Amino acid sequence: MLILFQMPLKYIKRYFSPLLLMVFAMSLMMAFRTYWNSPVKGSVNPSNAALRAWLISRTDTLNSPVIQGNFMISNVKPGNYTLMLEAKPPFRDSFKQDVLVVDGQPTDVGVIEMHQ
Repeated sequence: MLILFQMPLKYIKRYFSPLLLMVFAMSLMMAFRTYWNSPVKGSVNPSNAALRAWLISRTDTLNSPVIQGNFMISNVKPGNYTLMLEAKPPFRDSFKQDVLVVDGQPTDVGVIEMHQ
């Protein structure tokens, strides 16, 4: 009778313990991953003047390409940011300070004029 109880326990330890450990590790990794639903979007004039849009704060830096004069930076944490548009020569980089991002709401910074 003791042998009957040891066989299933042996197989459980051998096959299910690593599986259980892997499931636990994956759930632990996913528990600390946070996605924010607060995109920041805008456009650039002229449309070919900028390469990338950057959001900079004390604790975070995010960026996105400017495509056909439009940009959208996703998964932005709520907070106060400075927006920098990286210019294509002969244009100069452009900055917009105090971009306030609120959790769950899109932030539209409007049209940013690029200067030479």
